[in-house]
Amino acid sequence: MASTAIVGVNWGDEGKGRMVDLLTEAFDVVVRFQGGANAGHVVINQFGKFDLHLLPSGVCRPGVVNILGNGVALDPEALVKEMANQNGIAITPDNLKISERASLLMPWHRQVDMLEENRLKDKTTGSTKEGIAPFYSDKNQKKTILAGELFYPERLKKHVKDLCTWKNLTLEKVYDEKPVSEKELNAWLHEYCEPLKPYIQDTRAYLLKAESDHKRILFEAQLGALRDLDFGVYPYTTSVSTLSSYAPIGAGVPGMEIDRVIGVTKAYSTCLGEGPFVCEYSGSEAEAWREMCHETHDSGRPVRIGPIDLVATKYGAEVQAATELAMTKLDVLSELDEIPLCVGYKLDGQVITEMPFPAALEKCEPVYETMKGWKCSISGIRNWWELPEEAKAFVNRVEQTVGQVIRWISVGPERHSIIRRG
Repeated sequence: MASTAIVGVNWGDEGKGRMVDLLTEAFDVVVRFQGGANAGHVVINQFGKFDLHLLPSGVCRPGVVNILGNGVALDPEALVKEMANQNGIAITPDNLKISERASLLMPWHRQVDMLEENRLKDKTTGSTKEGIAPFYSDKNQKKTILAGELFYPERLKKHVKDLCTWKNLTLEKVYDEKPVSEKELNAWLHEYCEPLKPYIQDTRAYLLKAESDHKRILFEAQLGALRDLDFGVYPYTTSVSTLSSYAPIGAGVPGMEIDRVIGVTKAYSTCLGEGPFVCEYSGSEAEAWREMCHETHDSGRPVRIGPIDLVATKYGAEVQAATELAMTKLDVLSELDEIPLCVGYKLDGQVITEMPFPAALEKCEPVYETMKGWKCSISGIRNWWELPEEAKAFVNRVEQTVGQVIRWISVGPERHSIIRRG
């Protein structure tokens, strides 16, 4: 288990943080390799409940070194605030390291994100308005500030001036907004970037040494396969790769091999944000499932919910190159008489079981099957063989369809509410 990636095989929100927190007992280093503060992981352990957005989930495990890689959208303002809100968890340069090659997400990225969503009105792609798409757009245009530039003040001063001139063309000419001043931006850099300087280093060198020292490295992703920029439900995706194959690049060690890829899925489906969601329930049925599954609202919007989607899960596991799976929240289905599964899509009168081109998803209808429920609590079970036969049959059905063994089954939110298989 030298290097492992934990990734989502659905739309995100699969419970990856919960799995990272559990599995870090077997790892020395946890690396976030992409994404920003637009989504998060909820971790519950003996220290309390933690809502993590930029911080790797390994911060909840003493002795683990956590790294924010060069592929991350580094939002200094969000990170400084998040670091200050971790009850009982000491975050120091010893257990958190930031790549000097990570680009800074600037205040204007959130501003442009909101302005563009307002311009789109009813044609929005469901941005969280955290600046992610404008950030990655600027990064690809080579118009961002690298974290390491904070140690070169004279160069940084000139760079800030050039970027202000450039970005103000968009703010003033496209959105009719007031320009950003260098003074405002320099004040922001001082308030939110100076506190991060002790954490910034050459994390590539650190990871290469960790590898040579036979340290165990865990790569942690944000969101899931269906939000990947290239292989997700485009354009309702994030703006960077969410796939395990991107992990070494986003971590800063392109040549490092990943030995295992753990794909995470829920026992049902949730979707945060816009876009086609074939298995989605609506109305009172959706509300009943949100209540049963303890799914809270997402930024004021009801969480979109439905049964497990085997078409999407199989596809997600394939593009993630998953070598095994983890299933979370099986316990919340325990009160159902029958367990529904979306086993196919009906498209133009034909039933398909492979993921179609994104534009075709809007025409797809779900094909459901049901399996007998187990109608008893499984939250205290820790052994596969103690699960009710109906619960085992459900897990086996998912395995057979997706083509991967489910090695971990979560039966509660706490760290050790888990069934391990093999």
